[in-house]
Amino acid sequence: MIPSEIIKLVLLAYFTLMNAAAFIYMGLDKQRARKNQWRIKEKTLFITAILGGSLGAILGMQVFRHKTKHSAFRYGMPAILLLHIVLGLWGWQALL
Repeated sequence: MIPSEIIKLVLLAYFTLMNAAAFIYMGLDKQRARKNQWRIKEKTLFITAILGGSLGAILGMQVFRHKTKHSAFRYGMPAILLLHIVLGLWGWQALL
């Protein structure tokens, strides 16, 4: 394999894991909210999204109906996803 192919595989694995983590965090936080248990900090949810899990966070918000009324999440997560798309397209071109 050439180095650019390895980089693509590593990035794919990284973003898959980050999105899975963000999705799971949304589900866990919703479950804990229902049980009045210790919650996952909103800061943690945003950091996970910023580090590559924005799509997973958005899907988690919709699937678990969690944080959908909070404007910071309703507008912030799509903004982060848009940033990831722009940066991803730019970075992908550099790898070609």
